[in-house]
Amino acid sequence: MTRCLGIIGGLGVGATVHYYQELIKLHEGYLPLLMIHADMERVLRHAQAGEKMRLAEYLAELIGQLREGGAAVAAVTAITPHLCIRELLQLSPLPVVNALESIGEEIRARKFRRVSLFGTRFTVQARLFDMLDGVEIVTPRPDEIEYLHETYFGLASSGRGSEAAHRGLTELARRLCERDGVEAIVLAGTDLSVIFNETNTNFPYIDCAQVHIRAILRAVSGDGGVRS
Repeated sequence: MTRCLGIIGGLGVGATVHYYQELIKLHEGYLPLLMIHADMERVLRHAQAGEKMRLAEYLAELIGQLREGGAAVAAVTAITPHLCIRELLQLSPLPVVNALESIGEEIRARKFRRVSLFGTRFTVQARLFDMLDGVEIVTPRPDEIEYLHETYFGLASSGRGSEAAHRGLTELARRLCERDGVEAIVLAGTDLSVIFNETNTNFPYIDCAQVHIRAILRAVSGDGGVRS
């Protein structure tokens, strides 16, 4: 029996819609699902201030509401809130599908040794994947980090893709690969999955949202409930 999934969305809206669509597309049969809309400004305020415990407490409170509604497992549809994933795992009233864990497994499985992250300033500077043995995380230059941050929030606030963003990010990915020897770009922001896919991406990459979504489905229904 498929367990009821509770997801924290709103970080931003386009990312949440993407998760919902992909979960339904990939799951076999009926998927019991609850969703709660987080306060994006509050999440970003805690992230910017480095207040991991306060962020974890807020997310745990939301997960508690999902549990009251009948959810049995929880997930957050964004990478930036995973800044507090260790604290959240301790506080959460439900099991949480850890995106960082599943993404790390994907990086190792594909034998990438040198990668760079695309996402918010908080995600890139926090170097969330530094704990991976044998994998070097290449940090873009400060001006490139600011470009990533501003571009990402432009996508998150609009809830849709942008040709200009696609061109600019593709050029940055090419530069990192050529200049810094990066083997793959980790798309560490769900809104990036809205504009990059296998038909329009000419650099090696890992789609964090897709990896996380498949891990979520394994958590609620097992491998047999995921379409390939």
